[in-house]
Amino acid sequence: MLDEYEINTDTIAIVPVDDYTSKVYEKEEEYIVNQNANKIIENNCKFYGSSYKGRCEGTKYLTGIKSKFPIIIEEGRNIIFFPTGSYRNSNNCWLSLNNIKNYSKTFYGCDITFINNKKISFDISLYSLDNQYYRATMLKSKLNDKKNLNF
Repeated sequence: MLDEYEINTDTIAIVPVDDYTSKVYEKEEEYIVNQNANKIIENNCKFYGSSYKGRCEGTKYLTGIKSKFPIIIEEGRNIIFFPTGSYRNSNNCWLSLNNIKNYSKTFYGCDITFINNKKISFDISLYSLDNQYYRATMLKSKLNDKKNLNF
């Protein structure tokens, strides 16, 4: 069990195990981390030079999104995560935009297939997943637009 976890380009999902522990999926590895999913996101925002609140304000400024914010974890490598639900919900998972291959509706929610062909089931409606995926994609597009203006 890890006490901390640094999100990187191999990180595909952060899933709560309970109120104090998360399972982090990478392309080739899985880890149990002694922090809840939101705390991992918060700590990584700080690690990469911002705060969770600052990242939310940045997303709101760039996109107009007002809740369930996709988050830019690290700009240089376009590491963007989005939540499956409300930040206040203890079952909220965080998914890596760049590592999703496809997803489909199931009887109980949605199955997401990641670029390493790992499939994980999530308790989220197809409508909500489509919406969250779209919003994260919009954030990525706005970020890339801003980067391209600087060159």
